[in-house]
Amino acid sequence: MGSSTLLELHFVLIPLMAPGHLLPMVDLARLLARRNVKVTIMTSPQNAIRVQPIIDREIQSGSSIAVQLFRFPNSEAGLPERCESLDTLPSMDLLVNFAKALWMLQDTVEQLFEELSPTPTCVIFDKYLPFVADIAKKLKVPAISFDGTNCFTLLCDHNIHNSKVYESVPKSEPVVVPGLPHRIVFKRSQLPQWFKDNRDQELDAFHEKMREAEEEAYGVIVNSFEELEAQYVTESKRVKGKKVWCIGPVSLSNKDDMDKAQRGKTDSNQEDDRYLKWLDSWPAKTVIYVCLGSLTRVTPAQLMELGLGLEATKRPFIWVLRESHRRDEMEKLLKEDGLEERVKARALIIRGWVPQVLILSHKAIGAFLTHCGWNSTLEGICNGLPLITFPRFSDQFYNEKVAVQLLEIGARLGVENAVHFGEDEDNYGIQVKREKVKEAIEKVMAEEDEESESIRERARNYAEKAHKAMEKDGSSYLNLSLLIEDIYKTTCDIRG
Repeated sequence: MGSSTLLELHFVLIPLMAPGHLLPMVDLARLLARRNVKVTIMTSPQNAIRVQPIIDREIQSGSSIAVQLFRFPNSEAGLPERCESLDTLPSMDLLVNFAKALWMLQDTVEQLFEELSPTPTCVIFDKYLPFVADIAKKLKVPAISFDGTNCFTLLCDHNIHNSKVYESVPKSEPVVVPGLPHRIVFKRSQLPQWFKDNRDQELDAFHEKMREAEEEAYGVIVNSFEELEAQYVTESKRVKGKKVWCIGPVSLSNKDDMDKAQRGKTDSNQEDDRYLKWLDSWPAKTVIYVCLGSLTRVTPAQLMELGLGLEATKRPFIWVLRESHRRDEMEKLLKEDGLEERVKARALIIRGWVPQVLILSHKAIGAFLTHCGWNSTLEGICNGLPLITFPRFSDQFYNEKVAVQLLEIGARLGVENAVHFGEDEDNYGIQVKREKVKEAIEKVMAEEDEESESIRERARNYAEKAHKAMEKDGSSYLNLSLLIEDIYKTTCDIRG
């Protein structure tokens, strides 16, 4: 197919309003646009602010990509003005309101679809927005589910749901996930929220709708690469009975420092240069980077235990703290303990957002202490970093298994219980003590230690594979080509 033919294709992408969903889908949109496909991203004004600079740069380079805005129904759903993303919710009590706002978007999005020119030939929707699949079906447009995780997670979720194995296992007993290439074991308390006891009926209904939309979708796009989890890619295709395209790691679409710095940036005054200059002052592979994601709400007491463990390593570190969650309480504990003052010669504690992809690519970073969100996990893998795992909820315990058990590039902090999104974390107490933090960090960073060096070597090898997958003729590059060709053929068939 020539470029003139590809321009007849029009892909519309609709991400969930949350940084961990928005950013990888925008990366995917840019990859598609670089193949001479017309791309439209649909989102709300406040979410567009996070990605508009990088979209503008893409347009300047010649890509056919645009952002189509829709009004987010804040007032109708009982949300504060400009609260258009999960990470901006001032209280988890508003989580139901946010879900309500998402469902209110259906008529608005459908009307925008009908007004788009040229007519969309493919819709890629976030799996948490299943109503978009209904719109695509009504308009007779192929709908593809974007799953921001990996095939291991897809398969675990599918097999646990179909087998109902968690219902027959006592709470105190481990759950062995059936039908996997490896023996994978979880505690009941580590499984995602939709597998817990006494589930909310509305939540159950929503997840059933998600599953139906995915089953009816033309296929599934996965932000992973075949060399990372070959057996799970093959098995996912078999059990799903549909097309599964691994097209990642999509974060590698950000090739230069400007792209990495602007990805998801919310404030033009943020101090990227200061962070980089500080990192420049340290030898290669010596600094620990610590970030627990945009949605994780860890209690100040647990954060202090984490900080004291970092201090005990006597290693340099960057620690990213959320700016909004119980900030006053956290600042009070830091001041009373004196931790920040004691470590100021070798640590940088940052309140708020940072350019994570840019920081992780710096030569000084030697390890990544992460909440195991899949975006962060992949970004660590792309930079050849060993991972120290601190999962919290949803798919994060699955991703911990990928890093620690399947790839053997990490060390667990030992979290035993998921704290589901919106739950009161104080009910769980301190799950990770400072001694375990120090122990896990040393396991991946110790000098002249055979096991530590093996972990680091495996991490470096997977980074090489990740980059090769995204290069021309790499597995993910070719899979994206197959996806585009597939939609072209399907569109021709539909139009006769």
